[in-house]
Amino acid sequence: MSAPARVIAIDGPAASGKSSVARQVARRLGIAYVNTGMMYRAATWHILHSGIRPDNPEAVAEAIRAAEVACGIEGGEAWIRLDGTDPAPHLSEEPVNAAVSLVARVPAVRDLLVARQRELAAERDVVMEGRDIGTVVCPETPWKFYIDASPEVRARRRAAQGLADQIAARDAADSSRAHSPLAAARDARVIDTSDLTLDQVVDAVLDALSSAGFPPAARPA
Repeated sequence: MSAPARVIAIDGPAASGKSSVARQVARRLGIAYVNTGMMYRAATWHILHSGIRPDNPEAVAEAIRAAEVACGIEGGEAWIRLDGTDPAPHLSEEPVNAAVSLVARVPAVRDLLVARQRELAAERDVVMEGRDIGTVVCPETPWKFYIDASPEVRARRRAAQGLADQIAARDAADSSRAHSPLAAARDARVIDTSDLTLDQVVDAVLDALSSAGFPPAARPA
């Protein structure tokens, strides 16, 4: 009988560096990477593309329940399709960026995507990053990290990406929503990336995993 799949949960606010960290940790460990934020952006693009106002939660819920949502893992990373369409080229567009917090707070959206995320986590070992992995999606995993940085550093990172989020407003929206708010799990290891390089953060995560009994990763040559 095969061992159950293992989940490394990496949570954190926007522009904390969690996506880069999670992707590199997955690569170093040779396991799949799941970006749950990409799934919420995909749902947001679908809502906008369908002509639905993202600030109408009832209409958003009805639309997402009616959509055919398929997820899987290919080439070591998760993918999502809505009604057979790949929204990947549109996920960083400004309308999506502006509306994703509104769509992500709708319980029907979160319930559907959390179910898909748990299905992916049940199939194989994964590094899964988002805002509620350690608290809601996979709270039973012993491998939890919360990646953070100062608001000033995160704002600079978003600007460097060509995005113009109001970081404080995004933090408030994600942390205060009634359904699955952004929060560090009580047993998560918190890493502030403000003054660390990507390699330093990745090494800190891998060292913590090794100390907790997760097989060590090979160091890059």
